Amino acid sequence: MDSKIMDVLGDRVLELGPKPDASSPYRHFKLTRDADGIAWLLFDREGASANTLSADVMAEFDTVLAALESQRPTGLVIRSAKPSGFIAGADVNEFRGATDPGPVETSIGRAHAVIDRLEGLKIPTVAVIHGFCLGGGLEVALACQSRIAIDGARFGFPEVLLGLHPGLGGPARFTRLVNPMQAMTLMLTGKTIDARKARSLGLVDAVTQERHVRNAVKDAVFGRLKRARPGVLVALLNLGPVRGFLASRMRAEAAKAAPQEHYPAPYALIDLWEKHGGDKAAMLAAEKTSFAHLMVTPTAQNLIRVFFLRDQMKKTAGSGNSIRHVHVIGAGAMGGDIAAWCANQGLRVTLADMKPEPIAGAIKRASDLFGKIMRQRTDVRDALDRLVPDLDGEGVRNADLIIEAVPEKLELKQKVYAGLEPKMKAGAILATNTSSIPLQDLRTTLAKPERLVGLHFFNPVSRLQLVEVVSHDGSDPQMLKEALAFVGAIDRLPLPVRSSPGFLVNRALTPYMLEAMVMLDEKIDKLAIDAAAEKFGMPMGPIELADQVGLDICLAVGDMLRSKFGDLLPPTPAWLRDKVAKGELGRKSGKGFYIWKDGKADRAPGSSSTMEPTPEMIDRLILPMSNVCVACLREGIVDNPDTVDGAMIFGTGYAPFRGGPLNYARARGAENVASTLRALAQKFGDRFTPDAGWDSFK
Repeated sequence: MDSKIMDVLGDRVLELGPKPDASSPYRHFKLTRDADGIAWLLFDREGASANTLSADVMAEFDTVLAALESQRPTGLVIRSAKPSGFIAGADVNEFRGATDPGPVETSIGRAHAVIDRLEGLKIPTVAVIHGFCLGGGLEVALACQSRIAIDGARFGFPEVLLGLHPGLGGPARFTRLVNPMQAMTLMLTGKTIDARKARSLGLVDAVTQERHVRNAVKDAVFGRLKRARPGVLVALLNLGPVRGFLASRMRAEAAKAAPQEHYPAPYALIDLWEKHGGDKAAMLAAEKTSFAHLMVTPTAQNLIRVFFLRDQMKKTAGSGNSIRHVHVIGAGAMGGDIAAWCANQGLRVTLADMKPEPIAGAIKRASDLFGKIMRQRTDVRDALDRLVPDLDGEGVRNADLIIEAVPEKLELKQKVYAGLEPKMKAGAILATNTSSIPLQDLRTTLAKPERLVGLHFFNPVSRLQLVEVVSHDGSDPQMLKEALAFVGAIDRLPLPVRSSPGFLVNRALTPYMLEAMVMLDEKIDKLAIDAAAEKFGMPMGPIELADQVGLDICLAVGDMLRSKFGDLLPPTPAWLRDKVAKGELGRKSGKGFYIWKDGKADRAPGSSSTMEPTPEMIDRLILPMSNVCVACLREGIVDNPDTVDGAMIFGTGYAPFRGGPLNYARARGAENVASTLRALAQKFGDRFTPDAGWDSFK
């Protein structure tokens, strides 16, 4: 969660009604009553920092609701006692490993009964919502008669990101409360909205400050609060013929973002609303079946796995970040963006370069980035204040961490280190963002080689969450620990790797991109090659990716890795060198394999006879990635197969619904993968030879 939101909430005292006595009969809830006879039900899940809905929480909630039915208070307020927010959704742990829709449907049916019971209470019910209100949490709020948001609250249905759709009555209740086009869009995209937007949609009835909560609650219970009522348009858009027309438009939109064969959830949700949007009871019933069937799909189970991989990688970071001031050397594309990201995350950053122009460019890009991700103008100003241009490089003296991001030339980097090492303070860490030079080579000229680590960020820094944290034989374990904590503190996911050419991600991606060049050499159309990768589920094909990364960089990394691994990699075609020599570098020069306009590749087919991608084309591109991942495990470059999958997903966008290259190999069968690679090796060359690690791969 955003640390800034946590800070604000930490300062705020929540208005939780009368003080509960210590002898509550409930584990996860506290129930009190105020002078007006209003019951305050505080949700405070035992032993957790955020409220989530597990089976035992729902069972206890049911007991509480039964007690309220017999006590008949004047009204009921539901509120979270956690500073982090209202309810973060269902307890995803309970979704793991489901293989049979039957039991899933039974348990979701039990939870439905509890929510229906809340909706059926014969007293006024009010949800008071601060912080995060997501998924199942929002479905609890929708079953109350009115909703009051505290300024700064966030609302959303992230289920689609787990390969599911909302499953606790959200689709039926939300589409009847607000314009179903807007309700469906939120559920189909998983985006969150703030309290003001929720008010304008009619999702909440009022937005208030913490200090006014008691009055707002009284107004709601005693009928003085003007409630957001669904207008005529909502009823109109839920009519049968209109739903049919809108649903086909939604399907076309969904298909642009995610193909149905890979991501069934959005289409299941559209079907649900199209068939049953006119009949609430039927829609609630059909939703349970639909949700249970999605839960057992490979897509949902793999995306749930990815959800836990992210958690696992966050934990690798550890806590206790001691880095306050970062000094970045090199204000090019990577250095400038790393500096901007660190400033965005609240750190003081000095940015140095030989010339003033790159620094000015980096500050401008930072300003654009902050404008996109921050809602308050003052936050943008503060972040820009933390990013200090430093032409003289004086920031080195006070920095806790120095990140070097100068061009990939060994002599240049060593020259930079010679100038800065005497100025570094004791205990400061020197990090390099190199992707191609082994740390063993970089450390040779250092007086204190133990303080050198690799922090390899991925482009674009603001979107890709992975950072490879690279160690060498002489690394100081304490400094590595501090580097991991720093990565976690800037909201990034660390992958500890041992220094070796290409580390993990570039070593695995290079054969993907070079194989595509070999296929071009075989006169296979570039659109067919990219289509093959996209058909598998990659976010973009290897040819377009090469253009994005820059053909000069692809060539340099390819040459470096081939010098090390030789014929295990596809050969680099001579025409690629000519292209780079001519300055056709891809997106940054406007022309590579594609012509680039406004940051987008022009993908108009060059010839009318674009071939269909074949399974063999897909295997040639995809299987070498799994092969390299197995090799890196066998060589001990990475310790944990799960984090290998996480790294490929968060560092390259590898098809998330496949659960990563090793998980894909496991699902397909290690035997099948190895024998397919052997067949490809016979046909195309030794680069496809299966790694020895497949024999022991589980």
